[in-house]
Amino acid sequence: MSLTETLAPAASADAMEKVRAALAAKPDGVIEVVAREHGVSTLAVLEATPDEQRRFIAAERFEALWQELSSWGTVLFIVHTPDIVLECEGSLPVGSFGHGYYNIHGDSPIGGHIKAGNCTAIYLVDRQFHGRRSCSVQFFNGAGEAMFKVFVRRDEARELLTDQVERFEALQRSFT
Repeated sequence: MSLTETLAPAASADAMEKVRAALAAKPDGVIEVVAREHGVSTLAVLEATPDEQRRFIAAERFEALWQELSSWGTVLFIVHTPDIVLECEGSLPVGSFGHGYYNIHGDSPIGGHIKAGNCTAIYLVDRQFHGRRSCSVQFFNGAGEAMFKVFVRRDEARELLTDQVERFEALQRSFT
């Protein structure tokens, strides 16, 4: 049984067959778009990608992972809903738990209060996106939807920042 089947309502076998066909036809497409087109969760689509493109991290590692990500410097923080893809570049402030939230405040445009208890799965995702390598850390809720994503940034030439790729690859070795 996949994590998706454990956490979120199961997608029909027919829907998942269509998801796999969509990923085969466009393996570097937007996961959320495929999910919405086929009526399944974002996590269900991610789990239909090849194993080498994703690594699971238990949600219990949320704080330790956040602490590591806060040392990366400026990252790309994305919240992708049906209504908006919000992109914000900034460093991730070190956070702390209080009043039911993981609170992040600091000298960054990224700040606020994360309901970390709603995080049920975290994935390190290393896949092609519109023909280019993309590396991200994606946090999922119990409905199988992404709460938010933290991406390795690109330079002016649209290449991934080498130091952040090295840190991402270190996460793949140490957090899984």
